[in-house]
Amino acid sequence: MRSRVLGILVVLAGLPLWAQVSVEVGSGGLLPTSAGRDVGDGALIHAPRRSVGPAPGRARGDSIWESPNWSGYAVVGSAFTQARGSWVVPAVDCTVTRNGSVSFWVGIDGWVDDTVEQTGTDSDCDGGQPKYYAWYEFFPKAGVTITSVAVSPGDTMVAEVDYDGSDFTITMTNLNTGESYSTSAAVPGAKRESAEWIAEMNGNVLSDFGTVRFGSDFTGAMNSNYATDATTSGTIGAFGKSVQASIMVAGKDVDEAVPSFLSLDGTSFTVNWWSK
Repeated sequence: MRSRVLGILVVLAGLPLWAQVSVEVGSGGLLPTSAGRDVGDGALIHAPRRSVGPAPGRARGDSIWESPNWSGYAVVGSAFTQARGSWVVPAVDCTVTRNGSVSFWVGIDGWVDDTVEQTGTDSDCDGGQPKYYAWYEFFPKAGVTITSVAVSPGDTMVAEVDYDGSDFTITMTNLNTGESYSTSAAVPGAKRESAEWIAEMNGNVLSDFGTVRFGSDFTGAMNSNYATDATTSGTIGAFGKSVQASIMVAGKDVDEAVPSFLSLDGTSFTVNWWSK
């Protein structure tokens, strides 16, 4: 029921601003490896947004869309050069979904085009066992797991995607451990028309992740969630009418994961697991 969407979730106004402060994924599960490598055939693949269409209603002027694979926020524009985000890694309940997956990431592109330059973390269930790891992907190339950055529930992650005129650079940092990783690549055909902060279903079953918290109001990480394009540099909220919200659905108006309103400072939001 659409009345459940967005409006009934907690508005993040007045939240405290806290002090500013690998394995390969294959068809058989998580396999130890000494270095990040492209995932093999049958692996979970992150992908551009698939759109079901507009969702009924509007919230605070944001456009709201339904998608089978993305939940969260995007901003649209031109010539994006940076997207920066932060989130707290949620624990998954593998008694509910013994085999499932969910990704949390920041990126450029993918809202309406065919590439995504992104980096994030997964909170997955493999035969009832929780698995947590970091990764990056220059879609349509396959994803690469980041072995040098450990991920545990409750960790605060800061991720960034930058463009320097020729290459994209992704940076992933775990603020709890101090571990960080960065790499660069050219992505032919990238249009740089959007930036995103997303919870993604990248398999057949969405892991029960409860609630994931994005943005500086929850993480204390400075300048997140922020983006820069040809005309604007600032928080998600700074992009005004260019802000887009995405609700993950299993069918028309059947909610799987639902984002809250943006906080009043325009930086932060939650995504709630709603799959039944």
